Order: sequence, then structure tokens, then C-alpha cells
Amino acid sequence: MEVEMERSQWYLGTPNGVVLCVDRAEVSRFSGRFYHAYSREAVAFTSMDGAIFKLEQLYDCLNFPHPTTDSRSFGEKGMKMGQRRLERKREMSDEELLNRHGDLGTFIIRVQHRQNSSWQGRITWMDKNKTVYFRSIWEMIKLVAGALDTVSEPEDGRGEISWENAAE
Repeated sequence: MEVEMERSQWYLGTPNGVVLCVDRAEVSRFSGRFYHAYSREAVAFTSMDGAIFKLEQLYDCLNFPHPTTDSRSFGEKGMKMGQRRLERKREMSDEELLNRHGDLGTFIIRVQHRQNSSWQGRITWMDKNKTVYFRSIWEMIKLVAGALDTVSEPEDGRGEISWENAAE
């Protein structure tokens, strides 16, 4: 029963849930891989902005969560109407996904909304079984950095989110 209590926050709960595995961190520059249910292969990233870009592509392919703002482009180089959508055929179970771990840290990311050209959702730090809601991509990145202790000095920001008051 104790093991169940330790993993109470370990669930995906959404079709676009991913497990972010961080393997290296150098002054807020993270590298690693993430996993989602629609592929058995890891998606590698060498920076957090690279991970964000690849996650955004995944969400666009899934069309979930639907963005409230769309990218505009002109000409042939832009996204075309009817762009290929990822078929929602699960390749990995939630249990398989949750068994993936990074060398430095592992996080479950559940983006619930894509509003105001950003993301809102919740992130679970699997190593500490803590979950925090985030209001933007920036807040999510700061939570990952804080968990990996790569933030050089804490910011004095009222209303700032942190792992300190996270649900366990």
C-alpha cells in the first residue's frame, strides 16, 4: 500500500500526456527525450526550446489540445490545409510510459489548454511525486529547472509557482 501512496500522482490522464526524461542539464540547458503513447520511439531533444517545439508539433498532429491561435503563413512553405494528423492509435500503454525515466529527472506533462499562444496544464515531478499547475510554457520550464536545481538564485516573486507547495 505504501508504494501506491508514493505514486499517487503517476498517471497520464489525457491523450496528449508525455513523459519527459531529462538526462543532462547545463545552466538551464536540458537534453534528454520524451515519450508519448502513439510511438514506441523516444523523441530526443538537446534543449528545452527544442523539446517545446517538438511537443507543439505533436499537439498539432493530434489536434489536441486545440490551439486558440493558429500560426499564419503565406505561400508554399507554410502549413497546408489538411496537414497530416497523427492517427490516435496507441503504441504504448500508460504503464509502459510511466516506466521510462531520465538520468537526472522525470516529469509527466499534461497540457490541458493552448491559449494565449502558450500552454496551461500540470506537471508531475515523478522523482518527488509532486504535481504543480502551470500557466505558461515559461512556468513549466522554470519548474523543470527548479527541480533539477539549475536555477542559480531563487526569484522573489509573489505568485510565482514552485515545487514547495506542490500536491503530494
